[in-house]
Amino acid sequence: MKKEIARLHRIIYGSTVPMIKWGVAQYGIEATMPKGSSGMSASELDAMDLREKRQIERLETYQRYVYALESAVDILENERQKFIYDCLLDEMTYRQIALHLNMSKDFVQKQKNDIVRQIRQSRQITAILTMEKSAV
Repeated sequence: MKKEIARLHRIIYGSTVPMIKWGVAQYGIEATMPKGSSGMSASELDAMDLREKRQIERLETYQRYVYALESAVDILENERQKFIYDCLLDEMTYRQIALHLNMSKDFVQKQKNDIVRQIRQSRQITAILTMEKSAV
């Protein structure tokens, strides 16, 4: 999903912006200047064609999903589950995680199922995923 976010950023804005830097001025005069809204203005949206509007909507949805998945690590109960979850987000297989932790692949699968259960029951993740964009 992160690759799709980067692709959509390149199509819409011409370059990619790392997730760490979303909405954060780095240094210098940019850090002291007031920040505008992160989205596009109504006049800019009206001037765009339907395809670009769909791409922007999809980009915002994917960014919300990625943010929810990456913030889910705070919900997990023990450190072993946090470690397994991080490894899963880094696209490691069950077998690779099991070898890394000196555990069985079945244990890693059971822990993953428990992680999914905890995330499903979390109101915090549900709030992030159902969050509506507010107009300022």
